[in-house]
Amino acid sequence: MRCVIARFPFDLTKSGVLESMKGVKPEQVVDQCVIIGRRTYPVKQVGQVITRQDRRDFSAGEVVRAMTQLGFTCRGLPQAAAPSGALSPIQRASAALGAPVTV
Repeated sequence: MRCVIARFPFDLTKSGVLESMKGVKPEQVVDQCVIIGRRTYPVKQVGQVITRQDRRDFSAGEVVRAMTQLGFTCRGLPQAAAPSGALSPIQRASAALGAPVTV
């Protein structure tokens, strides 16, 4: 499949990406990631390996788009859920004024 990453066209295949990533140790994931085989790689690491370009030359979105088109699973880090007992700004203001707080 022809994909454009950092303004350069690449002919990528799922088997080609699997072969390129074989033996590459995954770095710690801090943002978006791609699941290749049984390993989870940071998107920028995958982009660097398959394009042989510096990570600053392409965006994570370009790599995510290409990997999704090839059938790989791409994920972002889960957002931290707000605590269930968290007060809204109005509830906090009411509590500061001494009014009873209803949750």
